[in-house]
Amino acid sequence: MRIQFELNGQPVEIDQPPMARLVDVLRIELGLTGTKEGCGEGECGACTVLMNGEAVNSCLLPICQVQGASITTIEGLGQMADHPMQKSFLEHGAVQCGFCTPGLILSSTAFLKENPNPTRAEIRRALAGNLCRCTGYQKIINAVYDEAFAKGEEK
Repeated sequence: MRIQFELNGQPVEIDQPPMARLVDVLRIELGLTGTKEGCGEGECGACTVLMNGEAVNSCLLPICQVQGASITTIEGLGQMADHPMQKSFLEHGAVQCGFCTPGLILSSTAFLKENPNPTRAEIRRALAGNLCRCTGYQKIINAVYDEAFAKGEEK
């Protein structure tokens, strides 16, 4: 099946079986290895990408559903950690092994677009679908919270 979509701001046209998983197409066919596969069941969030601005699990998404969509991976969010959320994660030490980090950053970015003034409890709930075995989550929550209020007054 011929699929056309936008990937990190660039048009892509690719032949793939319609049920090929987006995570595999990104990693194997397109060489974008920032998207990780942890569980393959949509439970860990390591494969999170943005589809039309919303966080989705790419391990559950058949490529046929990407037709005409805009997909953003961690590589498209910012180069050399220049996106504000990437910077906040680095500043807060919210990165350890790094396996879950791309998914957490993309989920956090989508969440703050939806809720720009969250409480810490709202951040915890929003990131419940992203598992991290290293950080204990507090530094991640702090990074997202501080990024939310970096440009304004805390509420």
